[in-house]
Amino acid sequence: MGDDMYDSIVIGSGFAGAVVARELSEQKGQKVLVLDSRNHIGGNCYDKLDEYGILIHQYGPHIFHTNIDRVYEYLSRFTDWYEYQHEVVGNVYGRELPIPFNLNTLEMVYGERAPHLEKLLIESFGEGARVPILELMNHENEELQEIARYVYENIFLKYTMKQWGKSPKEIDPAVSGRVPVLLSRDNRYFQDKYQGLPLHGFTPIFEKMLDYEGIEVRLNCEAKSVLAISPEAEHPVCFEGQPFSGNIIFTGALDELFDCRYGRLPYRSLRFDFEHYQETFYQSHGVVNYTVSEDYTRITEFKYLSGQLEAPDTTIVKEYPMPYSGAEGEIPYYAINNPENDELFSRYKALVEKIPNFYLLGRLAEYKYYNIDAIVDRALSVAEEIK
Repeated sequence: MGDDMYDSIVIGSGFAGAVVARELSEQKGQKVLVLDSRNHIGGNCYDKLDEYGILIHQYGPHIFHTNIDRVYEYLSRFTDWYEYQHEVVGNVYGRELPIPFNLNTLEMVYGERAPHLEKLLIESFGEGARVPILELMNHENEELQEIARYVYENIFLKYTMKQWGKSPKEIDPAVSGRVPVLLSRDNRYFQDKYQGLPLHGFTPIFEKMLDYEGIEVRLNCEAKSVLAISPEAEHPVCFEGQPFSGNIIFTGALDELFDCRYGRLPYRSLRFDFEHYQETFYQSHGVVNYTVSEDYTRITEFKYLSGQLEAPDTTIVKEYPMPYSGAEGEIPYYAINNPENDELFSRYKALVEKIPNFYLLGRLAEYKYYNIDAIVDRALSVAEEIK
């Protein structure tokens, strides 16, 4: 039954799963089954109107940005765009500063000294440069070192401690060293060629992508309820009790597919607290990062992202990072990549490498971070590889 009905089974309907399903069906004429344990398509990019009519991102803000032409062109088949330029400010002891730290931030922090410091920076690195703070910290000029210390202590350190649940000693210097100072007055968070948000939201993209004659979608369906994956067995994949030799494209958590037999892969999770206010705006920007205070890392005000600027009231979400334990309702968001965890992941990966036509795709399945554009690009490439 399994072999006759479907050429490929895709687990997960986020960008990774939806793109690969559409490509296999449209370009290769395959019959594709998409399974998702949630009651909606779209993965973590799912958005919807809340009870007040504000378009909210259920799993935290997603802003599209890319320099990859084929990704922009591909997604533009399924949506028009709202030309939103994302600007983020950091709340540093009650004062809002542009992030990443740039020449405007420099002026706000250093006042009368700013022109002198700006001249020093531009003479050393050139106008428009992105200078990692590690470079500034190691610079012979003490004033440039001072700027690096300010950025590290006020914008990076406490924010990262909250985000990853680490003490300062546990934070990898290589990671903090990559934090940039931008030698420009461009306050945009991204400088990519294409950026914005889907005009009518992300969910309609997935609806259009998966609405194709060769694709069947099953929601509220745990993969393990219909698939048995046993690398050592004569038939390593069984679908609904029958051997299945088609393609499996897996976008979920790999350790959980194998009941965490080698131990649980560590992830960070998030708690989202949504609040609604009977006021026109709650804050000055779509996203405000709380870099030194509060238990939450950031507040998102969705009106800025959706373009619903005329709405008389507003919805926000506060984001609280937390460890992922696998408990009911928790969602793994960010892989905690270090040598020990990556080694554990490689043990799980070795299990599926024994199974023919089994592909790992996405943040969870590959235990690595992807932006939207990178995962769309990867999904297009994986679909090309599949027979």
